[in-house]
Amino acid sequence: MAVTPNGVIAQEIEDARYATLLGDDAPNSETKRLATLFAVDWAVTLEDSPEMATYVGLPGYGDRWSDQSPAALEKGRARARTRLAVIESIDRAALSPDDQLNYDLFLDQARNGVEGQRFPQELLAINQLGGVHQQAASIMRMMPNRSVMQLEDQVARLEGLPAVIDQTIALLEAGMAAGVTPPAITMREVPQQVRNMIVDTPTDNPLLKGFYNLPGSIPPEEGALLRQQAEDVYVTEIRPAWEKLETFVRERYLPATRDGIAAEALPDGKAWYAYAVKTRTTLALTPEEIHDIGLSEVARIRAEMESIKDAVEFDGTLEAFFDFMRTDPRFFHTDRQALLAEYRDIAKRADLEMPKLFGLLPRLPYGVVEVPSYAEKSQTTAYYNSGGLEAGRAGIFFANTYALHTRPRWEMEALTLHEAVPGHHHQLSLQQELEELPPFRRYSWSYTGFVEGWGLYSESLGEEMGFYTDPYAKFGQLTYEMWRAVRLVVDTGMHAKGWSRQQAIDYFKANAPKTENDIIVEIDRYIVWPGQALAYKLGELKFKELRARATAALGQRFNIRDFHDEALRHGALPLSVLEANIDRWIAAQR
Repeated sequence: MAVTPNGVIAQEIEDARYATLLGDDAPNSETKRLATLFAVDWAVTLEDSPEMATYVGLPGYGDRWSDQSPAALEKGRARARTRLAVIESIDRAALSPDDQLNYDLFLDQARNGVEGQRFPQELLAINQLGGVHQQAASIMRMMPNRSVMQLEDQVARLEGLPAVIDQTIALLEAGMAAGVTPPAITMREVPQQVRNMIVDTPTDNPLLKGFYNLPGSIPPEEGALLRQQAEDVYVTEIRPAWEKLETFVRERYLPATRDGIAAEALPDGKAWYAYAVKTRTTLALTPEEIHDIGLSEVARIRAEMESIKDAVEFDGTLEAFFDFMRTDPRFFHTDRQALLAEYRDIAKRADLEMPKLFGLLPRLPYGVVEVPSYAEKSQTTAYYNSGGLEAGRAGIFFANTYALHTRPRWEMEALTLHEAVPGHHHQLSLQQELEELPPFRRYSWSYTGFVEGWGLYSESLGEEMGFYTDPYAKFGQLTYEMWRAVRLVVDTGMHAKGWSRQQAIDYFKANAPKTENDIIVEIDRYIVWPGQALAYKLGELKFKELRARATAALGQRFNIRDFHDEALRHGALPLSVLEANIDRWIAAQR
């Protein structure tokens, strides 16, 4: 009877597919055991998270949702312990160098998954940035509608949505009982967000978009029948469920949410925040160390901002210049479509410059669209959703067109480079196209420090790509760098140093010309996603450090295209692993 390094006996493992990797019939090669573990675990991941299969574009899972019942959540926790037991039982020394890296990354994720069971994140099931009300619309929008079977999957998924809403309410009730709730101030828009999902016109319903403008591959009669079924499910089952959730959040949940904003105020909150910092940044830094890095970066960037203020001959303080940048009408569009058109123009100009800095380019295209109206008020300025070749879905750069007087044009170049190319679309699409990688790496979001650090580093490439020729646009790039430096200060300030929400808002406003609406939305984001915002600046600093190291070491032999390709060709990594890879690459170039 096999016993794993952490004492788990093979017969105790609830999933027989994992147990066979530990018993007498396990593959006799460690390489085969590792490959089988990856295959088994990916199959389990898709079963437990069918939304992942929709994202990737794999058929066979589109008729269901993740089960968030107490029994299913406990089963998931048991499986997390199981995958850790199996990976720890494999002899790393018997693997090839490539498989040793796969082993290390899987082990890292498995350990983080088990360690994270200490913190009941599932009880924080809804906030202004996410929850069933936003996830449902996003997943339904991703679902293909090119065959009758795909439309039948959509109907089945709609039929299952009321149960997911009920499970969400149950999780929120459990959170209330355990004292695990979001701060009340961040929940103020959520009832209306849920209410926005209740529409009278079927064609305006974000859940039913796939049933309209059907392709010719759908027989008209069958398409009409399935559309009617979907509309009936919405009217008779989903709409009452949304009304129930909206009433629950407004009348019961909001009054029970907490007054404080610090993550450390949650049960076991200090350890919870430390875990978030560690897993998000993949760096061994304390909140105090990160806070000090932020203060230093803020001071450095302010000096550069002062130089631009002087160069444009602005007569006044930097704070007055911020106010000018926030309010002068020349910096703002007055038409939503004009804002989108400018983003699209910037994106196409960025596409043209990509071969100068990269040898490897992804096959997948991307587009620029508006943030959905049901979420725009509380959503950030922009964000990116990955596409997928298997899914037949392009990447999407979502630009927020709400409150145009808060969307300055001087931020648009930096933002496009971050969200589209050479930022998220380029990096994540390349990662998905690395077919030699196991799926847990191709479709990984585990290393925020790498992914978001690359996005911020990409903004700094603008001058090499012919952007920031206007001093105000350059000031916009500095504003976005400052924004991420400020995050280091205010995130650690609020969650580890006792800062108030207003103190964080005031500090942000004093150091960056972003509009007040943007600043408030951002601060509230940091409150409900503790530690996530730290990844950007710390990751960017690591990429810049490694580029400088390679440039100094290689001199005339340094090739920027080769450096960028090497940084990205392994997919997202912990920043320490990225550093080791680049050091080996430098040695090889020498």
